[in-house]
Amino acid sequence: MAPASVKQDAAPALRIRALMLGDRINASGLEIGTLVSSAPAAFRVHTGLAVIFRYGVVVLIGLLPSEEKILIDSLKPRVIGAFSPYEEETAQAQLCNDENAEAIQPGGPICLAKFSDDRLLLVADALAKSTSLARDERRVAAVFDVIEPFARELAERGRTPRRRKGILQLIGNALLVQQRVAGRVAIAEKPDVLWEKPELDRLYSRLEDEYELKERLDTLERKLTAVSETANALTDIIDTQRSLRLEVAVVVLIVIEVAIGCFQIWSGTH
Repeated sequence: MAPASVKQDAAPALRIRALMLGDRINASGLEIGTLVSSAPAAFRVHTGLAVIFRYGVVVLIGLLPSEEKILIDSLKPRVIGAFSPYEEETAQAQLCNDENAEAIQPGGPICLAKFSDDRLLLVADALAKSTSLARDERRVAAVFDVIEPFARELAERGRTPRRRKGILQLIGNALLVQQRVAGRVAIAEKPDVLWEKPELDRLYSRLEDEYELKERLDTLERKLTAVSETANALTDIIDTQRSLRLEVAVVVLIVIEVAIGCFQIWSGTH
């Protein structure tokens, strides 16, 4: 049975809104409309679609602002690690009569041959990944802003910061982003709908190119590697300095002990 389509006579274009509500959304047992897809969880709500991704993004397609608010409020109890404010991206889809013309117009709407569920799920997937990447890019940029003074102090003064805990926190933040990108979001993986509809692969490739998903992922991974290597290097230097100070302290204690022993021997002979 072919998938149903979002009602096309309601409007010549569809408003698409992606919101990252938190770290995760638990969609298990969720009932907000007619189930359209299970991976990702997608429901027909009124005349539109709501697509929920486990990595914290919900994509709302063809819904009125009032309908969006009600749906978002209903999802809040299922959000783990809620964000405030939400990360958000918007787009618009319009109909084109030729499947070969399916693409994103520069600075304009996404042109689709029809508003079928399959096509809208692909758009939702690309927009959700772009929204998640935007937040991760900002988090990594913030880590760079923090680590830059450490590296500058090492370059200009030849000294490292003594705050080992702060550097370890930077490594932790980088690992969290890395784990999220690799484990939860899986930017490089194609959506499940393409297994059933391989003829839509060209459309998804165009969406990937428009949102620069692969390029942004590569850049993000390079930055994560740079952060991790820099933080590890600083931590190693701090550990080496601590070890050196400990060795000096041990030598000083030995010298003091020898001096005391010599003094006691000298005192005993007089």
